[in-house]
Amino acid sequence: MKYGFIGCGNMGGALAKALAKKETDFAVSDRSGRAKALGYPYTDAARIASGADRVFLGVKPQMMAGVLEALKPALAENKPLLITMAAGLTMAQIDAMAGGGFPIIRIMPNTPVSVGKGLVLYCANERVSEEVLTSFLEDMEAAGRFDRIEERLFDAAGTVTGCGPAYVYMFIEAMADGAVACGVPRAQAMEYAAATLSGAAEMVLQSGAHPGALKDAVCSPGGSTIAGVRALEDHAFRGTVMDCVLAAYRRNQELGK
Repeated sequence: MKYGFIGCGNMGGALAKALAKKETDFAVSDRSGRAKALGYPYTDAARIASGADRVFLGVKPQMMAGVLEALKPALAENKPLLITMAAGLTMAQIDAMAGGGFPIIRIMPNTPVSVGKGLVLYCANERVSEEVLTSFLEDMEAAGRFDRIEERLFDAAGTVTGCGPAYVYMFIEAMADGAVACGVPRAQAMEYAAATLSGAAEMVLQSGAHPGALKDAVCSPGGSTIAGVRALEDHAFRGTVMDCVLAAYRRNQELGK
């Protein structure tokens, strides 16, 4: 098989869904049974380790060493490309756990890959050719946007791309709750908050303008928007968001120890 997934949780399942839009030659191993429920071809981890050209490691960081230790004989015989999405674990650590000498791509996806709007950070070690890397990116294009970044910045950037959707969902929920408190029906409030956030984000991406400048353009003197901005500043909105990113970054570093 061309691809195999060892582990198929929320993120692994989302990546498998994206891959299936371009490539059908893959199988999944998953103890939870999620893979079968999704209708993906199912096999055991040892067969994937010994028979797949490219292996996704959808395993939690704290479980990675044990899983790879059990698969070392099969991996040593096959020497597949390993694709890791484990937070906090470097390519060198994954290589050592697997037995050494493997081509490795490290990715940091986020949950919007399930709707084709993900932002996936990636890097590769010296054993991965540009040809193989290009082929992988083409196979995964349905997941969303991929951006290459130095591995030393993975833990920092991943606190925005990987963890960030959770913070955004909380902000959407809070905005919707505020609208409901003002009398807007719940379903409409949620739709308005999500669509507004999506549109504002697209303006940042397409215009290249600084978010502060875009914010200023909405804030009329003495108007309602600047009153809301002041309320956010009174409650240390930006400082709190910075603190949450830093907390996630510190946790990422702990996971790699």
